[in-house]
Amino acid sequence: MPRKPLRPETLALHAGWRADPTTGAVAPPIYQTTSYQFRDTEHAANLFALKELGNIYTRIMNPTTDILEQRLAALDGGAAALAVASGQAASAFAVQNLARAGDNIVSSTDLYGGTWNLFANTLRDQGIEVRFVDPADPDAFARATDARTRAYYGETLANPKLAVFPIAEVAAIGRPLGIPLIVDNTAAPLLARPLDHGAAILVYSTTKYIGGHGTSIGGAIVDGGTFDWQAVPERQPQLNTPDASYHGAVWAEAAKPLGPIAYILRARVVLLRDLGAALSPFNAFQAIQGIETLPLRIARHSENAQAVVDHLRERPEVVRVIHPSQQTGLLRERADRYLPNGFGGLLGFELKGGQEAGRRFIDALELFYHVANIGDARSLAIHPASTTHSQLTPEDRLATGVSDGYVRLSIGIEHIDDILADLDQALDAAGGGN
Repeated sequence: MPRKPLRPETLALHAGWRADPTTGAVAPPIYQTTSYQFRDTEHAANLFALKELGNIYTRIMNPTTDILEQRLAALDGGAAALAVASGQAASAFAVQNLARAGDNIVSSTDLYGGTWNLFANTLRDQGIEVRFVDPADPDAFARATDARTRAYYGETLANPKLAVFPIAEVAAIGRPLGIPLIVDNTAAPLLARPLDHGAAILVYSTTKYIGGHGTSIGGAIVDGGTFDWQAVPERQPQLNTPDASYHGAVWAEAAKPLGPIAYILRARVVLLRDLGAALSPFNAFQAIQGIETLPLRIARHSENAQAVVDHLRERPEVVRVIHPSQQTGLLRERADRYLPNGFGGLLGFELKGGQEAGRRFIDALELFYHVANIGDARSLAIHPASTTHSQLTPEDRLATGVSDGYVRLSIGIEHIDDILADLDQALDAAGGGN
């Protein structure tokens, strides 16, 4: 009898690896190598011609990294994944794999500051236009679309605005047009499954919750394998026209013998091969170790964050708490629909004293780390307006949800009493700006 599909808590430990066939080792090995011995000249030729898949060079693939990719794809219900050197590389590759100079994508305004800068400046300099729209109105994506729109883009749980993206609504707009939805799921692994709601591609910074330990930079792209790239072929020329770098291969056709992986195959053998943002085998191993405890950690992150939200609402110095649990109406409906297993570890708040009170609060923290990261097992804090979003104009900063006095917290898995005690003494020191 067929076995039932494994659940996420089990996949986090078992997907993509069982044991080393030679030694019996249970932990995935770190294959710290650049190159791989070919069986013979025919084997080598087949690999380079993509007649069969296998290891050629660690800039393109690696056995340790392959385990990570299989595990990520399994957790999200995708067809395949590609691990890269950072979340920023993943975001860039996800777009560049579909759009070329003269093309455009339509993106949510609710973005991490680094992604906003990548889209508004670096991709623009490469000739790719990014049109920003407010995801509160999903139809805005349709209005911003033209014949050269190649993708839609959003964040499941926008960092730092913390408004949940309308995944199914935007995906439904794009699919009939041949436009895939790319979703950055960095802030909500396991909590959200965007592929189940129509998203075509996922992006992760594995540096964050997936790793969880704050030691290793990494990123990943997950191909859902359900998007029909040939339904509107003129919409996706990167996958439906001959690629000179592979003797005229048409990826939507060339990938068929290998499975529904045209998108991720091109990302690997064109972008990763040529631009070289390869994840090191050691960092891949570190991410695998993090995934093993992700189901436990993400639940604790969510639980602790909710307790902090409830506590901050009672503090007189706090003007407003930003968290999905505090939203109402359609925003809350989306949070409940797309994050049924918890709202994650991120929250924000504003102090009465604005930016100066926020500075005093940050400087007074003792347990929390003041770092430019999220998703550590440790609790973290930062003032985005002067750090992660400081390159944005004041208008663009507000569009992403960052006011001058906004403080972002990434709540860790410490004992909640210790977390609250540190927040209380820092709030006392901030004095609400009075």
